[in-house]
Amino acid sequence: MKVKIIDESHEKDLENSINAFLSNTSCDIIDIQFTTAVSVFGEEQVYCFSAMILYKE
Repeated sequence: MKVKIIDESHEKDLENSINAFLSNTSCDIIDIQFTTAVSVFGEEQVYCFSAMILYKE
């Protein structure tokens, strides 16, 4: 079993990165887990969209 972690600052970028990974591999996907985090830096909100893909080659 292997793990692929993908982290992006915008949800559409995460979606594109996951789709690119899935289209470029012929592995068996076991699970995909998703999380979102937000923090405040000064007056700016910083978002983190992450996915963990568990797969077998």
